[in-house]
Amino acid sequence: MTVLGEFVLPRCQPAWTQALVEVLGRLGVEEKSARQALARTAAEGWLVSDRDGRRVRWSLTEAGRALLTEGARRIYGFGARAQDWDGRWLVLSVTVPESQRQLRHRLRTRLAWAGLGSPAPGLWVTPDAGKEAEVARVLSEQGLSDSAFSYIGHFGGIGDPQDVVTQAWDLAEVEADYAAFIAEFEHARPATPDEVMVAQLRLVHSWRRFPFVDPQLPEELLPSGWVGTRAAEVFRSRHGDWDVEARRRWAVLAGDVAPGQAPEQAPAGR
Repeated sequence: MTVLGEFVLPRCQPAWTQALVEVLGRLGVEEKSARQALARTAAEGWLVSDRDGRRVRWSLTEAGRALLTEGARRIYGFGARAQDWDGRWLVLSVTVPESQRQLRHRLRTRLAWAGLGSPAPGLWVTPDAGKEAEVARVLSEQGLSDSAFSYIGHFGGIGDPQDVVTQAWDLAEVEADYAAFIAEFEHARPATPDEVMVAQLRLVHSWRRFPFVDPQLPEELLPSGWVGTRAAEVFRSRHGDWDVEARRRWAVLAGDVAPGQAPEQAPAGR
């Protein structure tokens, strides 16, 4: 999905099997596993294939394009400076029976992606009240609108907001992950076109997990010297340094341009 989102989505062109297999091979994925990954992605409805003689090419489906477009918006915009906090919380109560484990997993994944944390079973919170519409869509898509309720307001006089943060999110683990990200990429300087392409993919693949684990809390609720700010700077800097060369190398592998020819410009916002 990282390869598709980074290279196939922006160009709006199909990708040959061989190009995708070659790129995944440079990332350490064996050919058999790469082909299985393509088949699974198609089975999930994100890709569709067609033949040109003996060769097969893959195009994003409408659902796949929508998924990756939303993912790109979150990934490339993640870590931007947050607006001033108005002090309000969104609190969600939703009940899913223990027997419906797949539904519980989908709900947990979607709410975490939206930046919510769970300080207690069945209870979800975020200090971003503007997430209410997104949360409502998640509940509707999972058929849980009738099993939930929410409210928005300021923290009351009982309890401590920092205790809620501690119970809902493991910020120490998030900080450790950010520190590892900085250590891996801050001073990385790939030399060849292949190395740049691989470094770019590893950069994005490592960064894309942070919207799941970092709720982007307002400054008032974060530990002092929050390392996530520095990590976001590293991501934007390295991505900007490598973007053109990485896309050029992909375009050559995909057979879209000749070596040395400049690829198309990436869409605005990238």
